[in-house]
Amino acid sequence: MELFAFVGGLAVFFTIRVLLGGFYTVRPDERAVITTFGRAERMPGGSEGPPLSDDERERYDFPQVKVVQPGGPYLKLPWQKVHKVSVATQAIDVVWDPTKEQSTIEAVTKDNLTTGVNGQIRYRVSENNLYPYLFGVQSPLEHVMGYFVSVLRERIANFVDPKGASLVPDAVEGDDNLVRASAVDLSEGVSINDLRKNLPLLNQFMEDQCRPTQGRYGIELDAALITEIDPPAEVDRALSAINSTRNQVAADISTARADAEQQITMSERAVEIARNNAEAEVAPLRELAGTLTEIKSEAGPAALKAYVRNQRVPLLKNAHRIVVTREEGASS
Repeated sequence: MELFAFVGGLAVFFTIRVLLGGFYTVRPDERAVITTFGRAERMPGGSEGPPLSDDERERYDFPQVKVVQPGGPYLKLPWQKVHKVSVATQAIDVVWDPTKEQSTIEAVTKDNLTTGVNGQIRYRVSENNLYPYLFGVQSPLEHVMGYFVSVLRERIANFVDPKGASLVPDAVEGDDNLVRASAVDLSEGVSINDLRKNLPLLNQFMEDQCRPTQGRYGIELDAALITEIDPPAEVDRALSAINSTRNQVAADISTARADAEQQITMSERAVEIARNNAEAEVAPLRELAGTLTEIKSEAGPAALKAYVRNQRVPLLKNAHRIVVTREEGASS
Protein backbone atom coordinates (compact mmCIF):
# COMPACT_ATOMS: atom_id res chain seq x y z
CA MET A 1 0.00 0.00 0.00
CA GLU A 2 2.77 2.39 0.87
CA LEU A 3 4.41 1.76 -2.52
CA PHE A 4 1.16 2.44 -4.34
CA ALA A 5 0.65 5.60 -2.30
CA PHE A 6 4.17 6.78 -3.12
CA VAL A 7 3.72 6.11 -6.82
CA GLY A 8 0.30 7.79 -6.78
CA GLY A 9 1.68 10.85 -4.99
CA LEU A 10 4.57 11.04 -7.42
CA ALA A 11 2.15 10.85 -10.34
CA VAL A 12 -0.02 13.58 -8.85
CA PHE A 13 3.07 15.75 -8.26
CA PHE A 14 4.27 15.40 -11.83
CA THR A 15 0.78 16.01 -13.15
CA ILE A 16 0.43 19.23 -11.15
CA ARG A 17 3.94 20.29 -12.13
CA VAL A 18 3.24 19.69 -15.81
CA LEU A 19 -0.10 21.47 -15.69
CA LEU A 20 1.10 24.45 -13.66
CA GLY A 21 4.69 24.84 -14.85
CA GLY A 22 4.44 23.37 -18.32
CA PHE A 23 2.79 26.34 -20.00
CA TYR A 24 4.63 29.43 -21.11
CA THR A 25 4.10 32.44 -23.35
CA VAL A 26 6.45 34.50 -25.53
CA ARG A 27 6.08 38.30 -25.61
CA PRO A 28 6.08 40.17 -28.95
CA ASP A 29 9.64 41.46 -28.33
CA GLU A 30 10.93 38.00 -27.37
CA ARG A 31 11.96 34.80 -29.06
CA ALA A 32 12.38 31.45 -27.35
CA VAL A 33 14.42 28.30 -27.86
CA ILE A 34 13.48 24.96 -26.29
CA THR A 35 16.14 22.52 -25.12
CA THR A 36 15.44 18.87 -24.45
CA PHE A 37 17.85 17.39 -21.92
CA GLY A 38 20.10 20.37 -22.66
CA ARG A 39 20.05 20.03 -26.46
CA ALA A 40 18.26 22.58 -28.64
CA GLU A 41 16.14 21.43 -31.53
CA ARG A 42 18.13 22.15 -34.67
CA MET A 43 17.09 23.13 -38.14
CA PRO A 44 18.83 22.08 -41.37
CA GLY A 45 21.55 24.43 -42.54
CA GLY A 46 24.04 26.58 -40.69
CA SER A 47 23.67 29.94 -39.02
CA GLU A 48 22.84 32.95 -41.15
CA GLY A 49 24.98 36.02 -40.93
CA PRO A 50 27.44 38.29 -42.71
CA PRO A 51 30.32 36.74 -44.67
CA LEU A 52 33.15 35.51 -42.48
CA SER A 53 36.70 34.57 -43.33
CA ASP A 54 37.60 30.91 -43.74
CA ASP A 55 39.22 30.80 -40.31
CA GLU A 56 36.25 32.51 -38.66
CA ARG A 57 33.74 30.32 -40.43
CA GLU A 58 35.54 27.24 -39.17
CA ARG A 59 35.63 28.57 -35.60
CA TYR A 60 32.08 29.97 -35.57
CA ASP A 61 30.21 27.25 -37.46
CA PHE A 62 27.06 27.25 -35.33
CA PRO A 63 23.88 25.30 -36.14
CA GLN A 64 20.51 26.87 -36.82
CA VAL A 65 18.00 26.25 -34.02
CA LYS A 66 14.21 26.19 -34.05
CA VAL A 67 12.83 29.50 -32.77
CA VAL A 68 9.52 29.79 -30.96
CA GLN A 69 7.67 32.87 -32.22
CA PRO A 70 5.64 35.24 -30.02
CA GLY A 71 2.35 33.87 -28.78
CA GLY A 72 1.16 31.12 -26.50
CA PRO A 73 0.38 29.53 -24.26
CA TYR A 74 2.82 26.79 -25.29
CA LEU A 75 3.35 23.49 -23.51
CA LYS A 76 6.75 22.18 -22.53
CA LEU A 77 7.60 18.87 -20.97
CA PRO A 78 9.32 18.62 -17.56
CA TRP A 79 12.65 17.64 -19.13
CA GLN A 80 12.56 20.64 -21.43
CA LYS A 81 13.77 24.17 -20.68
CA VAL A 82 12.69 27.47 -22.23
CA HIS A 83 15.36 30.06 -23.12
CA LYS A 84 13.76 33.43 -23.79
CA VAL A 85 15.67 36.26 -25.44
CA SER A 86 14.64 39.87 -26.06
CA VAL A 87 15.16 40.89 -29.70
CA ALA A 88 14.32 44.56 -29.13
CA THR A 89 16.94 47.17 -29.98
CA GLN A 90 18.86 48.20 -26.86
CA ALA A 91 21.47 50.85 -26.08
CA ILE A 92 24.52 50.49 -23.88
CA ASP A 93 27.41 52.78 -23.01
CA VAL A 94 30.78 51.90 -24.49
CA VAL A 95 32.27 52.11 -20.98
CA TRP A 96 30.17 49.18 -19.80
CA ASP A 97 32.31 46.42 -18.35
CA PRO A 98 30.94 43.88 -15.85
CA THR A 99 34.40 43.37 -14.34
CA LYS A 100 35.12 47.00 -13.41
CA GLU A 101 33.67 50.48 -13.13
CA GLN A 102 34.96 53.17 -15.47
CA SER A 103 33.75 56.56 -16.66
CA THR A 104 35.59 56.63 -19.98
CA ILE A 105 37.52 54.45 -22.42
CA GLU A 106 41.17 55.42 -22.72
CA ALA A 107 42.79 55.31 -26.14
CA VAL A 108 46.13 56.49 -27.52
CA THR A 109 46.17 58.57 -30.70
CA LYS A 110 48.81 58.55 -33.43
CA ASP A 111 50.38 61.57 -31.68
CA ASN A 112 50.87 59.44 -28.53
CA LEU A 113 48.22 61.42 -26.69
CA THR A 114 45.96 59.60 -24.26
CA THR A 115 42.35 60.61 -24.76
CA GLY A 116 39.03 59.58 -23.27
CA VAL A 117 36.23 58.23 -25.45
CA ASN A 118 32.55 58.06 -24.59
CA GLY A 119 29.43 57.12 -26.47
CA GLN A 120 26.84 54.44 -26.95
CA ILE A 121 26.14 51.52 -29.21
CA ARG A 122 22.74 50.24 -30.23
CA TYR A 123 22.40 46.52 -30.70
CA ARG A 124 19.88 43.72 -30.87
CA VAL A 125 20.01 39.96 -30.65
CA SER A 126 19.91 38.32 -34.07
CA GLU A 127 16.86 36.11 -34.40
CA ASN A 128 18.64 34.04 -37.04
CA ASN A 129 21.68 33.42 -34.85
CA LEU A 130 20.31 32.53 -31.43
CA TYR A 131 22.59 29.52 -30.96
CA PRO A 132 25.86 31.51 -30.57
CA TYR A 133 24.08 34.00 -28.29
CA LEU A 134 22.55 31.36 -25.99
CA PHE A 135 25.08 28.55 -26.15
CA GLY A 136 28.18 29.79 -27.98
CA VAL A 137 29.80 31.92 -25.26
CA GLN A 138 29.02 32.51 -21.62
CA SER A 139 28.61 36.32 -21.87
CA PRO A 140 28.13 37.34 -25.53
CA LEU A 141 27.56 41.03 -24.80
CA GLU A 142 30.81 41.20 -22.85
CA HIS A 143 32.63 39.64 -25.78
CA VAL A 144 31.07 42.09 -28.22
CA MET A 145 31.99 45.09 -26.06
CA GLY A 146 35.56 43.85 -25.74
CA TYR A 147 35.79 43.40 -29.50
CA PHE A 148 34.27 46.84 -30.11
CA VAL A 149 36.67 48.60 -27.73
CA SER A 150 39.72 46.86 -29.21
CA VAL A 151 38.72 47.84 -32.76
CA LEU A 152 37.99 51.39 -31.59
CA ARG A 153 41.40 51.77 -29.95
CA GLU A 154 43.16 50.44 -33.04
CA ARG A 155 41.26 52.85 -35.28
CA ILE A 156 42.02 55.84 -33.05
CA ALA A 157 45.70 54.92 -32.94
CA ASN A 158 45.92 54.89 -36.76
CA PHE A 159 43.35 57.53 -37.71
CA VAL A 160 44.42 60.16 -40.26
CA ASP A 161 42.16 62.92 -41.53
CA PRO A 162 41.56 62.22 -45.25
CA LYS A 163 41.70 65.94 -46.02
CA GLY A 164 44.89 66.56 -44.06
CA ALA A 165 46.58 63.44 -45.47
CA SER A 166 46.30 64.85 -49.00
CA LEU A 167 48.12 68.02 -47.97
CA VAL A 168 51.05 66.65 -46.01
CA PRO A 169 52.86 64.86 -48.90
CA ASP A 170 52.56 67.98 -51.08
CA ALA A 171 54.04 70.08 -48.32
CA VAL A 172 57.07 67.78 -48.15
CA GLU A 173 57.60 68.10 -51.91
CA GLY A 174 57.34 71.89 -51.72
CA ASP A 175 54.55 72.31 -54.25
CA ASP A 176 53.98 75.98 -55.10
CA ASN A 177 50.25 75.44 -54.93
CA LEU A 178 50.50 75.04 -51.17
CA VAL A 179 51.48 78.69 -50.88
CA ARG A 180 47.94 79.51 -51.88
CA ALA A 181 46.46 76.97 -49.44
CA SER A 182 44.80 78.48 -46.41
CA ALA A 183 46.39 78.27 -43.00
CA VAL A 184 43.29 76.44 -41.79
CA ASP A 185 44.05 73.51 -44.12
CA LEU A 186 47.76 73.46 -43.27
CA SER A 187 47.06 73.53 -39.55
CA GLU A 188 45.26 70.18 -39.71
CA GLY A 189 47.02 67.08 -38.51
CA VAL A 190 46.42 67.23 -34.76
CA SER A 191 44.97 63.77 -34.18
CA ILE A 192 42.37 64.77 -31.59
CA ASN A 193 41.08 67.59 -33.80
CA ASP A 194 40.95 65.18 -36.75
CA LEU A 195 38.97 62.66 -34.72
CA ARG A 196 36.51 65.25 -33.47
CA LYS A 197 35.86 66.53 -36.99
CA ASN A 198 35.42 63.05 -38.44
CA LEU A 199 33.20 61.36 -35.86
CA PRO A 200 30.71 60.25 -38.55
CA LEU A 201 33.54 58.50 -40.41
CA LEU A 202 34.72 56.87 -37.19
CA ASN A 203 31.21 55.65 -36.36
CA GLN A 204 30.72 54.29 -39.89
CA PHE A 205 34.02 52.43 -39.68
CA MET A 206 33.03 50.88 -36.35
CA GLU A 207 29.71 49.72 -37.75
CA ASP A 208 31.40 48.11 -40.75
CA GLN A 209 34.04 46.37 -38.63
CA CYS A 210 31.51 45.03 -36.11
CA ARG A 211 29.15 43.41 -38.62
CA PRO A 212 30.77 39.96 -38.13
CA THR A 213 29.58 39.96 -34.49
CA GLN A 214 26.24 38.71 -35.77
CA GLY A 215 27.81 35.46 -36.91
CA ARG A 216 30.26 35.22 -34.01
CA TYR A 217 28.11 36.04 -30.98
CA GLY A 218 24.56 36.39 -32.28
CA ILE A 219 24.47 40.14 -31.63
CA GLU A 220 23.79 42.55 -34.46
CA LEU A 221 25.25 46.04 -34.11
CA ASP A 222 22.63 48.59 -35.12
CA ALA A 223 24.65 51.82 -34.74
CA ALA A 224 27.81 53.16 -33.15
CA LEU A 225 27.50 56.59 -31.59
CA ILE A 226 30.88 57.89 -30.43
CA THR A 227 29.95 61.32 -29.07
CA GLU A 228 32.90 62.50 -26.97
CA ILE A 229 36.66 62.48 -27.43
CA ASP A 230 38.16 64.34 -24.50
CA PRO A 231 41.93 64.71 -24.04
CA PRO A 232 43.58 65.46 -20.68
CA ALA A 233 43.17 68.98 -19.29
CA GLU A 234 46.65 70.22 -20.24
CA VAL A 235 46.28 68.85 -23.77
CA ASP A 236 42.82 70.38 -24.04
CA ARG A 237 44.21 73.81 -23.13
CA ALA A 238 46.92 73.48 -25.78
CA LEU A 239 44.33 72.45 -28.35
CA SER A 240 42.18 75.43 -27.41
CA ALA A 241 45.15 77.72 -28.02
CA ILE A 242 45.82 76.04 -31.38
CA ASN A 243 42.18 76.34 -32.38
CA SER A 244 42.07 80.01 -31.35
CA THR A 245 45.16 80.76 -33.41
CA ARG A 246 43.77 78.81 -36.34
CA ASN A 247 40.49 80.72 -36.17
CA GLN A 248 42.34 84.03 -36.03
CA VAL A 249 44.46 83.07 -39.04
CA ALA A 250 41.34 82.00 -40.89
CA ALA A 251 39.68 85.33 -40.11
CA ASP A 252 42.74 87.26 -41.28
CA ILE A 253 42.92 85.24 -44.48
CA SER A 254 39.22 85.80 -45.15
CA THR A 255 39.62 89.55 -44.58
CA ALA A 256 42.66 89.71 -46.87
CA ARG A 257 40.85 87.77 -49.57
CA ALA A 258 37.82 90.04 -49.31
CA ASP A 259 40.02 93.17 -49.56
CA ALA A 260 41.91 91.73 -52.53
CA GLU A 261 38.69 90.83 -54.33
CA GLN A 262 37.31 94.31 -53.64
CA GLN A 263 40.46 95.97 -55.03
CA ILE A 264 40.35 93.77 -58.11
CA THR A 265 36.70 94.60 -58.68
CA MET A 266 37.33 98.34 -58.28
CA SER A 267 40.28 98.17 -60.69
CA GLU A 268 38.21 96.32 -63.26
CA ARG A 269 35.46 98.92 -63.00
CA ALA A 270 37.96 101.80 -63.30
CA VAL A 271 39.42 100.28 -66.47
CA GLU A 272 35.93 99.80 -67.85
CA ILE A 273 35.02 103.46 -67.11
CA ALA A 274 38.22 104.72 -68.76
CA ARG A 275 37.56 102.55 -71.80
CA ASN A 276 34.02 103.88 -72.09
CA ASN A 277 35.23 107.50 -71.81
CA ALA A 278 37.82 106.96 -74.50
CA GLU A 279 35.27 105.35 -76.76
CA ALA A 280 32.91 108.28 -76.14
CA GLU A 281 35.60 110.76 -77.22
CA VAL A 282 36.63 108.79 -80.28
CA ALA A 283 33.10 108.06 -81.48
CA PRO A 284 32.34 111.64 -82.80
CA LEU A 285 35.69 111.75 -84.60
CA ARG A 286 35.01 108.41 -86.26
CA GLU A 287 31.55 109.58 -87.25
CA LEU A 288 32.96 112.85 -88.68
CA ALA A 289 35.65 110.95 -90.60
CA GLY A 290 33.00 108.71 -92.08
CA THR A 291 30.89 111.72 -93.08
CA LEU A 292 33.82 113.50 -94.75
CA THR A 293 34.80 110.33 -96.60
CA GLU A 294 31.25 109.92 -97.85
CA ILE A 295 31.05 113.60 -99.02
CA LYS A 296 34.34 113.35 -100.90
CA SER A 297 33.42 110.08 -102.56
CA GLU A 298 29.97 111.23 -103.69
CA ALA A 299 30.41 115.00 -104.45
CA GLY A 300 34.13 115.33 -105.01
CA PRO A 301 36.92 117.40 -103.43
CA ALA A 302 35.20 120.72 -104.16
CA ALA A 303 32.19 119.75 -102.13
CA LEU A 304 34.46 118.64 -99.32
CA LYS A 305 36.19 122.06 -99.28
CA ALA A 306 32.83 123.79 -99.27
CA TYR A 307 31.67 121.65 -96.34
CA VAL A 308 34.84 122.40 -94.39
CA ARG A 309 34.44 126.16 -95.16
CA ASN A 310 30.84 126.15 -93.96
CA GLN A 311 31.88 124.38 -90.75
CA ARG A 312 34.49 127.12 -90.07
CA VAL A 313 31.96 129.98 -90.22
CA PRO A 314 30.59 129.45 -86.64
CA LEU A 315 34.16 129.28 -85.39
CA LEU A 316 35.13 132.56 -87.06
CA LYS A 317 32.39 134.39 -85.18
CA ASN A 318 34.07 133.54 -81.89
CA ALA A 319 37.61 134.33 -83.06
CA HIS A 320 39.37 137.54 -81.94
CA ARG A 321 42.19 137.31 -84.52
CA ILE A 322 42.35 135.52 -87.82
CA VAL A 323 45.64 134.65 -89.47
CA VAL A 324 45.49 133.94 -93.17
CA THR A 325 48.32 132.12 -94.87
CA ARG A 326 48.91 132.37 -98.58
CA GLU A 327 49.63 129.21 -100.39
CA GLU A 328 52.90 129.06 -102.34
CA GLY A 329 52.42 129.98 -105.98
CA ALA A 330 49.18 131.83 -105.45
CA SER A 331 48.71 135.25 -107.11
CA SER A 332 49.00 138.33 -104.93
